[in-house]
Amino acid sequence: MSQDDLALAIRRAGKESGEPNDCAKRNVQRWESGKVLNPRPVYARALERVTGLPIEALGFAPPGPNARAAESAVLNGREPEQREAAKARAATAPGGIAPMTKHNDHGTLSGIWLSRYEYHSSGRESDFIGEHYVVVLQHGNKLTARSLPEGSSNPNSPLTLDLTVEGNVVTGTWREETARDGYYAGAVYHGAIQLLVEPTGRKMSGKWVGFGKDFDVNTGPWELTFKDASTSKPTMAEYNRSPGE
Repeated sequence: MSQDDLALAIRRAGKESGEPNDCAKRNVQRWESGKVLNPRPVYARALERVTGLPIEALGFAPPGPNARAAESAVLNGREPEQREAAKARAATAPGGIAPMTKHNDHGTLSGIWLSRYEYHSSGRESDFIGEHYVVVLQHGNKLTARSLPEGSSNPNSPLTLDLTVEGNVVTGTWREETARDGYYAGAVYHGAIQLLVEPTGRKMSGKWVGFGKDFDVNTGPWELTFKDASTSKPTMAEYNRSPGE
């Protein structure tokens, strides 16, 4: 992206998340030059949404403990008004399922997860498994997941997930670009996904829906298993490898 394009993407991300911002090219220039080491929180959250990476991995200083604690308190309904709202949502949710957002030290589902889905290849008449280590970031009820560059069982097949959390139900879309030198020769596939978060917060399980090579609609199981709450550079480097290694 150019600096203008990135600024535009950040404004769009803010608007979509309900946190409008006035990011301009000059903001991007100040970040890239190092003149600003700690972007305002509204910019930092939009940057994470656009890039799919934690703010620390973008070269900025991590948010202070007080900022993390404040965000965690709001997300988990520990402040009186949020707590009452959470109770109301739980009372009206199907089956009385209470909202589940607390997971790690950040108070969210953010962290490193192992994504695993199953699919049938009609051309090869066999079932296969796709695995990716993904960086999951949560802001409010929105989740983004981006695979690590080398963290895939199928090299050069980046995976992205854009999800919304409602109680213990996670719903959204997925997109994968297959490797150009692989069986699917660089084809891009996308579809919908719905998962249920287990009470432990350590696994999300459900199914995907998407079109196949012959343009038929397929489905299959998909699960994400928690690996690490940290999204620091050293942790991402540790998981930037094939899940089978």
